[in-house]
Amino acid sequence: MKQYELIEHTADVGIKAYGKTISESFENAAIGMFDIITDKSTIDAVGQYDIQLKAPDLEQLLVDWLSELLFLNSAKNLVFGTFDVTVKKNHLSAQVLGEEFDSPKHKKGIEIKAVTYHMLEVNNKKPYYVQVLFDI
Repeated sequence: MKQYELIEHTADVGIKAYGKTISESFENAAIGMFDIITDKSTIDAVGQYDIQLKAPDLEQLLVDWLSELLFLNSAKNLVFGTFDVTVKKNHLSAQVLGEEFDSPKHKKGIEIKAVTYHMLEVNNKKPYYVQVLFDI
């Protein structure tokens, strides 16, 4: 099973991420987002960050999850390559591993400005997948 595929849209870029569970779909959405931002294969697991989120529904939880990662990327100059996510009902618990962005080491990809609600979709039954567009 592929982790994700890119979705081309007029002025945006998006991903459709798959998983054996909804938690794995959330992990693969984060992997896809950081593959857009930089080459994820060059990211070392130097620091660990724990994230706890609660939202009224899974769609909002997905937006909050990716927005939190995007905040850490833009505000603290961090990039992540490993994600361990657990989604139960409308709660998310995650450990993410990464390091500070280093321009000689990490390739600069596309800057993501925001996670959008346009075409947002969470399929919480087999086949599990999530879809999200990013404002670039």
